[in-house]
Amino acid sequence: MADARPWLQHYPSGVPVNIDPDAYETLIDLVDETFIRYKKLPAFSCMGKELTFAEIDKMSASFGAYLQSRGLETGDKIALMMPNLLQYPIALFGALRAGLVVVNTNPLYTPREMRHQFTDAGVKAIVIAENFAANLQEVIGDTAIKTVITTSIGELLGMFKGKMVDFVVRTVKRAVPKFELENTVSFKDAIKQGDKFKIKKHKGTREEVVLLQYTGGTTGLAKGAMLTNRNLVSNMQQIRATMMPFLSEAKEIALSPLPMYHIFAFTVNCLALMTIGSHTVLIPNPRDLSSITKEFNRYDITLMTGVNTLFNALINDTEFQKIDFQHLKVTVGGGMAVQRAVAEKWQQLTGCFLAEGYGMTESSPVITCNPIDGSGRLGTIGLPVPSTDLRIVDEQGNVLSYNQIGEIQAKGPQIMKGYYNRPEATAKIIDSEGWLRTGDIGKMNEDGFVQIVDRKKDMILVSGFNVYPNEIEDVLAGHPKVLEVAAIGVPDEKSGEAVKVFIVKKDKSLSVEEVKIFCKQNFTGYKNPKHIEFRKELPKSNVGKILRRELREEK
Repeated sequence: MADARPWLQHYPSGVPVNIDPDAYETLIDLVDETFIRYKKLPAFSCMGKELTFAEIDKMSASFGAYLQSRGLETGDKIALMMPNLLQYPIALFGALRAGLVVVNTNPLYTPREMRHQFTDAGVKAIVIAENFAANLQEVIGDTAIKTVITTSIGELLGMFKGKMVDFVVRTVKRAVPKFELENTVSFKDAIKQGDKFKIKKHKGTREEVVLLQYTGGTTGLAKGAMLTNRNLVSNMQQIRATMMPFLSEAKEIALSPLPMYHIFAFTVNCLALMTIGSHTVLIPNPRDLSSITKEFNRYDITLMTGVNTLFNALINDTEFQKIDFQHLKVTVGGGMAVQRAVAEKWQQLTGCFLAEGYGMTESSPVITCNPIDGSGRLGTIGLPVPSTDLRIVDEQGNVLSYNQIGEIQAKGPQIMKGYYNRPEATAKIIDSEGWLRTGDIGKMNEDGFVQIVDRKKDMILVSGFNVYPNEIEDVLAGHPKVLEVAAIGVPDEKSGEAVKVFIVKKDKSLSVEEVKIFCKQNFTGYKNPKHIEFRKELPKSNVGKILRRELREEK
C-alpha cells in the first residue's frame, strides 16, 4: 500500500495519532487515580442501587485484604463467575490490588468447560454466583480451588430489594439448584472480614500478566490469552482517545448490557469508560429487554454498547420504541458484524449512529472502530485505533493493495503476550515481528476504512467461488419479514458446497418462495441459498452472537 497509515487523515479532530502505552506502570495505578479523582460520583449501578467510586475503592480494598488473609499470593489465579452485578467490579479491583491474576469465566459454562478452564489456568480461588454453584460442586475436586466466595443476585442491592430479588430468583424462578460446597463464605462476609486487615499493596510491572481471558474454543479447547498491564492500559487509552473528543468527563451514563466477563464489556465499559468518570449501568440479563427499557427510563443514558442481535431485538420491541432517546449520543456495536439494515433502523429510531468496532480477545480487544461523531461508514469496522498498525495479506504473507481481499493482521501495544502455556499456538497466531493473524478476511479502501468479508473458517466454497456468509446475512436481514438470519455452507454433490440459510421470521406470512425471489434479485447464481429453513430461534453465545458453528454441527 502506498501510504502505510492512510486512515490517519480521517481521524476526527481531537483524536491523537498515538497514545503512550507506558503512561502508567500498572492497571491498578490508573484505577487508583480514577477512584481519587471521581470519588463522590456514582461509578456503577444495578437495578437502581448505586455505588460511588469511593465505595468501590473501599470495598475492593477490603476484598483484596480478605483474599490475602486466605493465603493467596502474587500471581495466584482467581476466577470471577457471575453476570453483571455490583459484586463484579469490587471483586475485580480487589483481586488485582492483591496481585492476583483474574480469570473471567462465563457463568453459562457446563461442568466440562469449567473443569478445563480452572485446571488449565490453575485457579485457586473463585467468586461465583450461587445460581451456578451446583456446577462447581461437580468439578471442584478436580481443581486446585480452595477459596470459594459465593454471592446472590440481590446481595448488594440493599436489605429490602435484595431480599425480594433473591426470593424471586430462588423460590419463584427456582434458578438456584441445590449445592454443597465446603468452607464457603458469602461476598458480604468476605468484605466484612477484610475490613479487619490492611491490604498489602502489590507493586506490579508493565509486562506482568493480570488477566487470563479465555477464547471461545470454537477451533478446539479454549485457550487463555495472557493480557498484561501494558496491554490493558494501552487499549483503555486507545478507547478513551477515540471517544473523549465527543464525550464529557464525569458526565456520561453508559448502559452495559454485555457481560463484564466478556472482553468487549470488560475493557470498554468496566475499565475505559470508568476512567473518564462515567456512571456505568449494569444489566444482569440482557435477554430481558424490559430491564434495558427500565434503565433508559430511570437514567438519561448517553452511551450504549451491544451486539447486532441485541440492537435488532430492541428496535423490534414495542416498549423500547416508546423511549425518548434525546440524551443518547454514542452507540457502539462489536462482538459480531453489525448488519446494515439493523444499523439504519437503529439510527432511524434513536437518532444515534451505530458505530461498529472490531477486535479480538487476543488484542485486549479493540483494534478498529468507526468514528463515533457520525462520520463513520456503515458496512465497515472503521479505522485502526491510535498506535495500531493494520495490513491485509494474502496466503503467502504478501501485503496487498487497496480493495484486495486477504487476511487482516494487526500490530500494537494491545496485542497479547501469548496463550498461557501454549507457545506453539502463540507462534501460529503472532508472527516474529509481532503481527497478530486475526483469521478474519477483509479489505481496506484508499481512505483506510476496513471491511470484514468473513471468517476464514466460515467461508463457503461453491464451485470454486468464495461465498461469504456475512454478505448473505446482511442482505437477507434487509428483508422486511426477516427478524434474524444465519448462513452456512453444507456439502453438495455438484458444487462441493452450497449455501443454506436459517431464518427467524418477523412476519409469519414469509414463505420459502418469497425468500427465493428476494435472493434471486440480490445475488448472483452461486451465492443463492440452495436450502432455506425457518427456525423459531437461532443458537447464540452468551453475548448474543449467532453461532454458525452449532448450525454446521447439526446432523
